[in-house]
Amino acid sequence: LATYGVLSMARRIAPEISMFTVAPEAGEVKMANGLRVIADHGFSDCPPSDALIVTGGPGWVAQCENAETLAFMRRYSAGRVMAGVCTGGMILAAAGLLDGNKATTKREIAGAEVPPVNVMRERYPLIDVQDSASLVDCGQVITGGGVTLGIDATLHLLARLLGEDVANETA
Repeated sequence: LATYGVLSMARRIAPEISMFTVAPEAGEVKMANGLRVIADHGFSDCPPSDALIVTGGPGWVAQCENAETLAFMRRYSAGRVMAGVCTGGMILAAAGLLDGNKATTKREIAGAEVPPVNVMRERYPLIDVQDSASLVDCGQVITGGGVTLGIDATLHLLARLLGEDVANETA
């Protein structure tokens, strides 16, 4: 949700920004940590946008195997910038949207987790995985490392779409 906070602040500088949330179905979505979020749209009624930010979190493993999610992302990616934040990059990878590009994802782990950046390299050989990069911009797709790097990725996206002044003032 850090990306949403950045966009909310950016709307103060650039009121033309609009944003919404999307999930398989519109309505309440219970996050892995128990937080409840209201999805404005479902996959079937998601309106057009300039960009889609795919966030990660503990549910990334299940989403990488969710045919409905992956099909939506492939379909929705046409003509727009896709940004993967933290393990959102893993979901982009599973959808095939990072093939032939450089990309990054979460590196740091807690406990017995396997670093997702290692998983990306092992599972998706068509991706040029950038271990030490905080942010990778390949034009149509942007990936940012860990969760707090989502702020940097969102500011970068704002700079690309609305200019450096909007991004700098938001920061």
